[in-house]
Amino acid sequence: MSELVVVAAIAGAFGVAGEVKVKSFTDEPEACFGYGPLLGTDGEVVLTPQSARPVKSGFAVIAPEVGTREQAEALKTTLLHVRREDLPEPEEDEFYFEDLVGCEVKSPSGQRIGKVTAVHEFGAGDMLEIKPLEGNAFFHPFTKEAVPKVDIAAKRVIVEIVEAEVAKEG
Repeated sequence: MSELVVVAAIAGAFGVAGEVKVKSFTDEPEACFGYGPLLGTDGEVVLTPQSARPVKSGFAVIAPEVGTREQAEALKTTLLHVRREDLPEPEEDEFYFEDLVGCEVKSPSGQRIGKVTAVHEFGAGDMLEIKPLEGNAFFHPFTKEAVPKVDIAAKRVIVEIVEAEVAKEG
C-alpha cells in the first residue's frame, strides 16, 4: 500500500441530510478536496466529495458514501488521507509535516536529543512532539527560531532548546 498523508478530519454531521463537516489541515483549506477521494487509515475510500461549501471552522461536504445524519455522526473524528503520490512535490525548502516524523533531533552543537514522533497544530502555532533519548516526550515550538534547520534528505532537524526562566518573587 502506498504511503498515506492526513489532509483533513471529519468533525461530525452538518444539517439533517447526511452532510459531514470536514476540518481541513492543508495550507489552503479547500485544497484537501483536490487530490481525489479521501481515504481512511486502511487506504479505503471514506468520502468522495461531490460538493464542499465553507461553514464555520470547516466545510459541509456532500458525498455518496454518506446518506444520513446518523452515518455522518458515526464518522466523527475519522482522519482523512490521500496517497502521497497524489500530492504535488514540495518546493525547495518546503516539506510536508509527515516528512518530519521520524527525523532525528539534534542541538546546534550536534548533540543527539531524540526523534520527532508527531507534529501538532494546537491553534497557537505548530509544535513538534519529540521523544528524547531518555525520559518523557515533550513539545517544542516549530518556528524558524526554535527549529533553525530542517534537512529532510538527511532525516534530521536542529532544534534550539531554551530553558524557561522562572520569575522569583522577592
